[in-house]
Amino acid sequence: MKAAVFHKPGDISVDNVPDPQILDPRDIILKVTSTAICGSDLHILSGAVPQKEDLIMGHEFMGVVEEVGSAITNLKRGDRVVVPFPISCGKCFFCTHSASPACENSNFKHYGPNGDLLDQKGAGLFGYTDLYGGYSGGQAEYVRVPYADVSPRVVPDNLTDEQVLFLTDIFPTGWSAIDWAQMKGGEVVAVFGSGPVGLMAQKAAWINGASRVIAIDPLNYRLDKARLVNNVDTLNPNEVDVVEAIRQMTGGRGADVCVDAVGFEPERNFADKVKAAINFEKGSMKVLDMCFEAVRRMGTVSIVGVYGSPYDNFPMHRIFDKGITIKQGQAPVLNYIDHLIQLVTDEKVVLDDIITHKLALKDAAEGYKIFDEKTDDCVKVVLKP
Repeated sequence: MKAAVFHKPGDISVDNVPDPQILDPRDIILKVTSTAICGSDLHILSGAVPQKEDLIMGHEFMGVVEEVGSAITNLKRGDRVVVPFPISCGKCFFCTHSASPACENSNFKHYGPNGDLLDQKGAGLFGYTDLYGGYSGGQAEYVRVPYADVSPRVVPDNLTDEQVLFLTDIFPTGWSAIDWAQMKGGEVVAVFGSGPVGLMAQKAAWINGASRVIAIDPLNYRLDKARLVNNVDTLNPNEVDVVEAIRQMTGGRGADVCVDAVGFEPERNFADKVKAAINFEKGSMKVLDMCFEAVRRMGTVSIVGVYGSPYDNFPMHRIFDKGITIKQGQAPVLNYIDHLIQLVTDEKVVLDDIITHKLALKDAAEGYKIFDEKTDDCVKVVLKP
C-alpha cells in the first residue's frame, strides 16, 4: 500500500510499504477514506519531537472496516468509522476513570508516571513517534487499529467524511479547552492561535455560551478565516499590544478564559531563539506567557498546544497572584465524542468550513510543505487515499 512516511526531519515522502495485518484479536484493519495533516505532525517534520526510525504519519483519519479480529463484536466489515487519536485499552485504571490519554497499556515501551522529556509518556498515539508507542498512522491506504472495541465510532451514512473527520482530534481538542474552563455562560474567551485547533476552540466557545470570542494570530489570512467561519473579533500581535487590547475589551479585567492553541513553536524573533538555546529549551512559551497576562484574576487558562521541554523563568508569581486555574494535556476524546457526533448530526456545528486544501494521498509531501510554510492561505489539508 501507499503511505506518507517520515524518514528524517524535513523528509516525508509517499512510499510503498507492507499492508498492515491483524496482530491481536482486538484489532481491526481500516481502509482509510480520508485523513488530515495536523499541526502537531509538523513537530515531527521539524525534528522538535524526535523520531529515529521511519514512521507512517497521521493521527486524524477515518474509513471503512476491512477486516476484524476475532474478539471484535461491536464492528463488522463495511462499517464506516472515525477513530480518536489516543489509543485506549478500555480496561486499565485510567481508561475506566475517564482519563484515556493516560492509558497504561497502549504505550508499553515508554509509558510511565513521571512524564519525562524522552520517556515515561502517556497513552499510545497513532503516527506520533516511538515515544508514544510507535504505531503506524492513518496517512495511508490502510491502517491497523488496536483495541478497536473501545474507541472507533460508527458515523451516520448521511454525513460526508469532511463533516466528521475532525472528530478524531481537533474538534474534541478545541472542545476540551473550553470544557475545562467550566463556563457558566456570558464569558469572554480569548483563543491564541487560529490554526485548526484554535478555530475549533472558537466554535466550542460559542456553543458553550461565550458572550464574546477573540481570536489572536500573527497571520491575517488565518484571522480572515476565523472571522468568516466563526464570527469572532480578531487581534494580530504584530499590529497591536494583544494583552492591552484584551483588557480594553473587558473593562480592564482581562478575558475570563484564555486558550493556548499554539504550543511551543510560535512565530519567534532572533532574541527568542537565542534565549531558548541558552536555556536548552525547545521552542518558546511566549504564547503561554501572554495567556497568563491576558486572563483576568481568578480566570482559567487552557493549554491544548503541545509543549515538549521545561522552561526557565516560568511565571509562577503571576499565576499565584492572579489565582489562575490551569488545565492542559491531550484531549480525552472518548469523554466527548458521542456528544460531538450528535452536535454535527443535529447541525449545531459545522466542522468542514476550515478545510482549504484537498489533495490525493500521493501529494502528501506537497500538503506538508504548504501547511508548514503557510503558503497559499493554507489552514487545513485533507488527504484522500
